Amino acid sequence: MGIKQYRPTTPSMRFTRLLNFSEITTNKPEKSLLAPYKKTGGRNSQGAMTMRYRGGGHKKRYRIIDFKRDKFDVEATVLTIEYDPIRTAFIALVQYTDGEKRYIIAPNGLAVGAKIMSSKNAIAPEVGNAMPIGHIPIGMIIHNIELYPGRGAAIVRSAGTSAQIMSKEDRYAIVKLPSGEIRRILLTCMATIGTVSNEEHNQISYGKAGRMRWLGRRPRTRAVAMNPIDHPMGGGEGRASGGHPRSRKGLKAKGKKTRSPKKPTSKFIVQRRKGAKASQNNV
Repeated sequence: MGIKQYRPTTPSMRFTRLLNFSEITTNKPEKSLLAPYKKTGGRNSQGAMTMRYRGGGHKKRYRIIDFKRDKFDVEATVLTIEYDPIRTAFIALVQYTDGEKRYIIAPNGLAVGAKIMSSKNAIAPEVGNAMPIGHIPIGMIIHNIELYPGRGAAIVRSAGTSAQIMSKEDRYAIVKLPSGEIRRILLTCMATIGTVSNEEHNQISYGKAGRMRWLGRRPRTRAVAMNPIDHPMGGGEGRASGGHPRSRKGLKAKGKKTRSPKKPTSKFIVQRRKGAKASQNNV
């Protein structure tokens, strides 16, 4: 996959950098795995706007993704690598030997025709294979990680992300997450081998405001450009900076801890993402 740089034939094209979609093999999704994707436009059930700067955008249909990978010990063949308008990663359509088709998050390097499998036992740690973390060798790169056995992958699912198994102790594996956080995860939780596809997603530059409208993102008004009645950071003579960043309700931003200190899952965090030591409670 590569980034396509455009000639500066217009002011917007000067800064536009988009994916060339060289890995994508089809533009026709599997109809049996599509579902409606209803957008609210930032309105609640009464029609009142509860979230600003959202609305419009192109129509989309949701692709039903198999995050559980619970079809065990049945080999599957990769049919296509597809673009998913809902998520940053690419998806892969796989067909099992019994004829069933499913979508999975495509790992980097997975090609059409490749054979993958999901199992609760130890299998070859090849890209695309899913198994419990307890059977994955230490040091392997993984993604699509469960936090609770059987619930399906909850973390490390976005484009270009991966985690690494650092060690194993008792019933838990010590896993380093993309944010830098080090966390205990049960050995019985499923994970997939490899790195999530579309690693160059963060290099995209949309180039113009219209392309953001296609994505359903409306123009955002800066707080310092508002009047004092509309935002605490508004007003002032000349171009005032607005003081300390804060929300419309006056809540301070940048640095305020938002995680509850009483959250029960804090005991599974070995080290926070910013390097601070977490609770060392026994689990």
